[in-house]
Amino acid sequence: MIAMSSSHLTHITEPPGVAPAANYTHVVAATGRLVQVSGQVALDEQGRVVGDGDPRAQARQVFANLDRCLAAAGAGFADVVKLTIFVTDIAYLPAIREAREAYVDPARLPASSAVQVVALFRPDLLIEIEALAVVAP
Repeated sequence: MIAMSSSHLTHITEPPGVAPAANYTHVVAATGRLVQVSGQVALDEQGRVVGDGDPRAQARQVFANLDRCLAAAGAGFADVVKLTIFVTDIAYLPAIREAREAYVDPARLPASSAVQVVALFRPDLLIEIEALAVVAP
């Protein structure tokens, strides 16, 4: 088991008997104030789609929106313990990982789930990501 700890988070990347994870952490344990961010999509502050048909541009906008939402709650990506990713095509995961690299420390990846869905709430949206964070007490 490899565990990395910060002040309020412990990342367990290799729980005994579980195959190692390549792009996420299997377990993140935390103590503190819970912050739940609803699924964010590639809409700008006027509600316009950013990157119509472009998963890279949409992923960048989604992470920028997540960053703004976390900051509004006094949190940041260092506090994120879980990301849930919804995509209309699983082939968009490399673009999402690329966008995530601008915000998330690769040594402290959050737990993650990725799910391919038939559609999101608008047909021009390709990606939706929600975040769960725990801020130090």
